[in-house]
Amino acid sequence: MTTAAETHRAIETVWKIEQARIIAGLARIVRDVGLAEELAQEALITALRHWPSEGIPRNPAAWLMVTGKRRAIDHFRRNKMLRRKHDELGYDAEIEQAAMPDFDTALDDDIGDDMLSLIFTACHPVLSAEARTALTLRMIGGLTTEEIARAFLTPEATVAQRIVRAKRTLSEANIPFEVPRGKDRGERLASVLAVLYLIFNEGYSATAGDDWIRPQLAQEAMRLGRILAGLMPDEPEVHGLIALMEIQASRFAARVGPSGEPVLLLDQNRARWDQLLIRRGLSALERAENPNGTYGAYGLQAAIAACHARARTAGETDWVRIAALYELLARLTPSPVVELNRAVALSMAFGPQAGLDLIDQLAGEPSLQGYHLLPGIRGDLLLKLDRPDEARVEFERAAGLTRNARERTILLERAASCA
Repeated sequence: MTTAAETHRAIETVWKIEQARIIAGLARIVRDVGLAEELAQEALITALRHWPSEGIPRNPAAWLMVTGKRRAIDHFRRNKMLRRKHDELGYDAEIEQAAMPDFDTALDDDIGDDMLSLIFTACHPVLSAEARTALTLRMIGGLTTEEIARAFLTPEATVAQRIVRAKRTLSEANIPFEVPRGKDRGERLASVLAVLYLIFNEGYSATAGDDWIRPQLAQEAMRLGRILAGLMPDEPEVHGLIALMEIQASRFAARVGPSGEPVLLLDQNRARWDQLLIRRGLSALERAENPNGTYGAYGLQAAIAACHARARTAGETDWVRIAALYELLARLTPSPVVELNRAVALSMAFGPQAGLDLIDQLAGEPSLQGYHLLPGIRGDLLLKLDRPDEARVEFERAAGLTRNARERTILLERAASCA
């Protein structure tokens, strides 16, 4: 006999897996993601009340969806809007029937489109980057407000406000619950990919706190990316981002030492790299190529990551190709950060002075003034050029700028070694 505790665990498991699909299906009906989430939560509460005594339904996800739809009808009745909503949204007459609907067809064939619409809605450009990230993790990732706050080292109240305001903004702006077409799709897809990339990067290299990496956050971004790739299989840049995340994630086991200290790329034990993730990433990279044989921004970054993945040792890395790929990336998406990475590649391909020359050109760039990697990389190049006193100053400056405790320790140790 199933205990109440076992039933509750089963409900939690079903909810974690199906939450996004249920919210997406309800959002298609009510055209409001905030209301859809409330209705889904009401369905969950109903399950918690009934399933322990009545047993878990044969199709629990469909049960939750049907319950959510009934709550939607109740909501419109309460607001004296049912007749207008019937005409506007095209409810089927059988949904009104008191008899329990067919669970096998409750989750209809539109679910893929619903999920895609939910992703695009949660990442609408009308929202700030922070709001898009929080709403995406909440709606599609299924993370709680507390988990999102902990992941980004942000007060829980701040994250809660972002989510509430985001849902209100979408509702007040009357954002259509749909996958945009034409030019709008390209612009919105860029927003979706940017959010996933931001989430992954925060997991790959934490900007603040005591941990160097947060694998769970990166894995969540990868999971969302795979959903998107399954829904949009003909979009090269979606596969480019998947390839980039898979290859980068393959290094997680080697990026941290026994005490949690960072291990930089050239010092990593490549035998610890996850070969399955590398193969998956390389496979995705093949699908990231545009019809004209070129890559987009994510595809180029994945191609750079692939150069590292294919090298059996650090010494075998094709730095000349990496430098050329960074040059292409800089032309496609001009950015001081891309130029900073290109400087590293140039230093490895053609010597530290080549990299330092480019670094010095970036010294006055306003957007890099608080970026710890600029003095950190400059210090490394100065040390290679046998200029330890100058290098020490740069390492100390970098340590003062970083908000990550692990990284600060490494930089101060490097500064001390210059003496």
